[in-house]
Amino acid sequence: MMERDRRLAELVSGLSEETQAIRVGLDRTPEREHSEPIFTTSSFVFPDAATMADAFVNNSGLSIYARVDNPTVDGFCKRLAVLEGAEACEATASGMGAILSTLMAHCEAGDRVLMSTGVFGATLNLVKNFFIKYGLEIELLSPTDLGAWERALSRPAKLAYCETPSNPTIEIVDIQALSDLCRTNNCLFVVDNCFMTPVLQKPLALGADLVIHSATKYLDGQGRVLGGAVLGRADLVEPVTSFIRSGGVTMSAFNAWVFLKGLETLDIRMKAHSEKALELATWLAQQPQVERVNYAGLDSHPQKALIDRQMQAGGGVLSFTLKDGTREDAWSFLNSTCLMSLTANLGDVKTTVCHPATSTHGRLDESDRQLMGIAENMIRIAVGLESVDDLIQDCERGFSALIRSS
Repeated sequence: MMERDRRLAELVSGLSEETQAIRVGLDRTPEREHSEPIFTTSSFVFPDAATMADAFVNNSGLSIYARVDNPTVDGFCKRLAVLEGAEACEATASGMGAILSTLMAHCEAGDRVLMSTGVFGATLNLVKNFFIKYGLEIELLSPTDLGAWERALSRPAKLAYCETPSNPTIEIVDIQALSDLCRTNNCLFVVDNCFMTPVLQKPLALGADLVIHSATKYLDGQGRVLGGAVLGRADLVEPVTSFIRSGGVTMSAFNAWVFLKGLETLDIRMKAHSEKALELATWLAQQPQVERVNYAGLDSHPQKALIDRQMQAGGGVLSFTLKDGTREDAWSFLNSTCLMSLTANLGDVKTTVCHPATSTHGRLDESDRQLMGIAENMIRIAVGLESVDDLIQDCERGFSALIRSS
């Protein structure tokens, strides 16, 4: 290590998070690269058999195999852990891989899992279609009804899982209050922080045991690659690491490098997403075709006091319902826009728009969608970084189609 690099390594832990998101990561190699290298190799070689045995048997810290560890992936984990304030981080092949790995690592047949209704559709499909088959008991609860969680926790539960804000209804879980309940009742508390990222919300600081990310979304920021992460205390992440290494739900080195680059701009992107989403949400709330706008940054949000206490800004995702609207009306709106990308992904610099009832949550039973508050007249927009004036014009194209069809 060069003297200059050594001094930086000693300094970096005391720097601001914005700086750490750019400077924490891999140690510079003898090639003296400025951007982090990508270690595109399936395995690593050793100078002798004793060193190899020490790495495999005693976990000496040397890289051995890319399914087990990779320096580029380790650099991403180290950087994200600093931002979330976590002791440990493990990376996965996707956000769903992170959820799968967490449940596999910490639950077993007969365990009871409490889950917020405000979760991604694939998350609910995973537990209802697969984990139930292996003996897990799943109970769904409203993200905003703390009394319901308290009653549910009066019986033994292994794990409580929530996503906040909820997707796509933007309901907020009181992380600190629920973490207190879980701790009192010896229940592991897991929070999906995908929508907010550590820039806008820090679940671990509020008492959560583990945080999950779909890195595919804002941590990348440009819709390029898939990935996930699990963060928390080292003793809680270690079982997840063990499952990932055996199960192969592993992040690739290239994807980790893309995420490293994404984290460098995460702070400024999340603040810009929030500013633009607030401006668009404010405009949408004034439109006669709109029944309701769901956005965490609006003063009209029924949980504004909690939002101000728990979050730094409203994030980039909003949803709205069309007044007296139907599925056909929602589709007509979508089909008449052209600037916003018609896709289910979010967290991109390009604004995306979708109909949750037939896309992100389309594989759920209608009863589950109703339970989650996902109506046929609901549209979700993940606001990117384009000009808000241009996004408003695109929404006007959608609304014009409704006027013509009425």
